[in-house]
Amino acid sequence: MTTPGYQRFFAELKRRRVFRVMAVYGIVGFVLLQIMDLVVPALLLPEWTYRFVALILLLGFPVAIVLAWAFEMTPEGVRRTAEAASGELTEITAAPASKRWAAGLLALVGVTALLAGVWYVGRQSTPAAGADGAAGPVSESIAVLPFVNMSDDASNEYFSDGISEELLNLLAKIPELQVAARTSSFSFKDQNLEIPEIAERLNVAHVLEGSVRKAGNEVRITAQLIRADDGFHVWSETWDRTLDDIFVIQDEIAADVVAQLKVTLLGEAPTVEETDPEAYAQYLQARHLSRLGTAEGYEQSIALYEQALAIDPNFAAAWAGLAGVYSSQTASYGEQGFDVGFGLAREAVNRALAIDPEYAPAYAILGRIALLYDGDLAAAALHLERALVLEPTNPDIIGRAALLALDLGRLDEAIALGEDAVARDPVNSTGHVWLGHSYLWAGQLDEAIASSRTALTLSPGFSWAQYNIGVALLEKGEPDAALAAMQQASSAALRLIGLALAYHALGQAAESDAALTELIEEHEQGWTYNVAYVLAYRGEADRCFEWLDKAVQYKDAGLSQIVVDNLFANIHDDPRWLPFLESIGRSPEQLAAIEFEVGLPQ
Repeated sequence: MTTPGYQRFFAELKRRRVFRVMAVYGIVGFVLLQIMDLVVPALLLPEWTYRFVALILLLGFPVAIVLAWAFEMTPEGVRRTAEAASGELTEITAAPASKRWAAGLLALVGVTALLAGVWYVGRQSTPAAGADGAAGPVSESIAVLPFVNMSDDASNEYFSDGISEELLNLLAKIPELQVAARTSSFSFKDQNLEIPEIAERLNVAHVLEGSVRKAGNEVRITAQLIRADDGFHVWSETWDRTLDDIFVIQDEIAADVVAQLKVTLLGEAPTVEETDPEAYAQYLQARHLSRLGTAEGYEQSIALYEQALAIDPNFAAAWAGLAGVYSSQTASYGEQGFDVGFGLAREAVNRALAIDPEYAPAYAILGRIALLYDGDLAAAALHLERALVLEPTNPDIIGRAALLALDLGRLDEAIALGEDAVARDPVNSTGHVWLGHSYLWAGQLDEAIASSRTALTLSPGFSWAQYNIGVALLEKGEPDAALAAMQQASSAALRLIGLALAYHALGQAAESDAALTELIEEHEQGWTYNVAYVLAYRGEADRCFEWLDKAVQYKDAGLSQIVVDNLFANIHDDPRWLPFLESIGRSPEQLAAIEFEVGLPQ
């Protein structure tokens, strides 16, 4: 009886040990891919390394089969495989079917193992794409939208916003949960957008929304968890309580969100730090007023913080909030003078840390004081490192770390941290402006313009964004376009600075002089550093150093970026340049000696 052709073919594959090679190749390939999964991140290798190895394994698979068919190992070395002896294949094909197909099954296992490994690597190295091509949201991600104020009194909106933010902060303390930053989430307030659209912009899989109705000591809170892709309500609950239960309600909402998202916590669930309900309400209102950024808002905020602390002197968040207002008020308006204002800020933040030594925002404020008032970059670095250890995914703290890296002249680190902060808080216009600033001084001019334009899209009229675009165009050698950009700056001071620079680049000396003169007459004390770099850009070295001395006298915060500011390029060869940098602690050697090691949070 003649043996069928396919049986003879499979018998020949078995005789030449092709099936064995296929199985071994698949197993070894799968093991190699598992090893790569550990080695690539540990050695900081690029993500395409996975795909490269997988491609090599796939291309090598048919090569291995051909080599197994054509060659065999013998005691004399590698030889071409000899033809089958008479009757050898007949003996193989005459074996029971279970044995004849065992080789085929073994080969199938090998191929399956190889393909499973390649699929696994593809899943690890190629994230799902969102609408804009970015990585799609993970299932354990959420945005907390500002809860709607349903109270009869519209002024209670600070309370509904405050409750929303407190919930956001509570959820953000869960490392296993990705939470969109407050600035981004709250940017959609009063915008009539569908939940799926908001979620897509924030790159989250779920959204928490709700409402708050407050009447005296009674409060009703409704919360709803919504699946972003289809708008389906996963969970909803309503609480009718008194203000005394406000912290319990927040803990319950957070626990329910964790349960609904099936988040497996590695530690204990965080809980709200309880305080007196009246003090808490005043704290929420004070925080709301401080964010107005006005002189009146700062004054009202300070009064409310002080009232809250009179009720509960151990309210760490209120002490930190008060410190933040003092430092912002002093830096923006100089109401009490730098010494008094920053002195009060330091005293308040130290009180906060005495109560809660692990309160990350307090360390960030200490870093701000060290940078803007003390001019102590080393101390600022220590404070920000500590803040990031405590809250490694806080975009505000990451953004401050980016600014410190910029001040230290470490542009690559500043850009990496700035990009990370923007990724976590994508609709925060300030984050885009400062990232654009880093791009600008790094010479990445197109990226600087793109980031600044994104900021303008999010916050039309943002003067620093418009100004950054103007400076980038100057650096690109496009003074006409730069002038047009500078003329659109809403800040009178920034507009005059930009006009003085652009007119000079255009050779219009009289117009440049006029803009600079008006700047000095109207804004001298607050913009001394900026006057200095305009003079440097115009090649007036003597006047530039006079104004740099004034900037030191006035403790102008702009001095923090002098080492990266390209507008001083014309005086870098001046013999007074390096001694001046040394006098303010910012020579290249002094900056290089400052330790500031922060890795990008995962």
